[in-house]
Amino acid sequence: MKNNFINRIIKILFLVLYMFMLLMSTGCAGLLPSLEQTTKSPWRSFEEAKKSFDKIESQRTTKEELKKLGFDPFEVPNVELITYLELIERFMPNQSIRMEDLDEGVRSCLQARDVCQGYEIGPQMIDSKRYGNVFLDLFNFRRKTITTGWHFTALIVLKDGLVVHKVWGGSPNVSKFEDKRNPLGPLQDISKALPQIKLF
Repeated sequence: MKNNFINRIIKILFLVLYMFMLLMSTGCAGLLPSLEQTTKSPWRSFEEAKKSFDKIESQRTTKEELKKLGFDPFEVPNVELITYLELIERFMPNQSIRMEDLDEGVRSCLQARDVCQGYEIGPQMIDSKRYGNVFLDLFNFRRKTITTGWHFTALIVLKDGLVVHKVWGGSPNVSKFEDKRNPLGPLQDISKALPQIKLF
């Protein structure tokens, strides 16, 4: 156990030395990682998705008209088809919610069973980047992350091919900051395991 611990320390020290040499040889630009998460959809922004959603009218918009607006699980990526059983779970997650408590359109749809279905969408564009001191970040002493973007969610309920209910949500302006500090840097994870290691 003692030898394993020493070997692990040596490997980390070599890794630190290697990273330091890499930092000195390549400079700071582009060394910090970034992550972009995009759900493919016809909409390039929250506003575009909301604008299309606003054109949907309960008791008037048909399945064919939804297709023209970009809401089609068979042709448009990431539009999920929801069965009436799944809709029951969404609208009646517990026994405290009764059928008579639901919107009239939802209630009539669930009672129709097999001709009741839903479309669910969740387009998003999230960009996460680390910033700050490159040396402190690469050696895990301090990592600062900024996350920006947007995400839109919507649920459309259809009864026999006709929209009877719709609801939307999401965040038009995602902006999050994270500042994580590790006083021991690359040795932080090892320090957590120290109480479990018997050196003598």
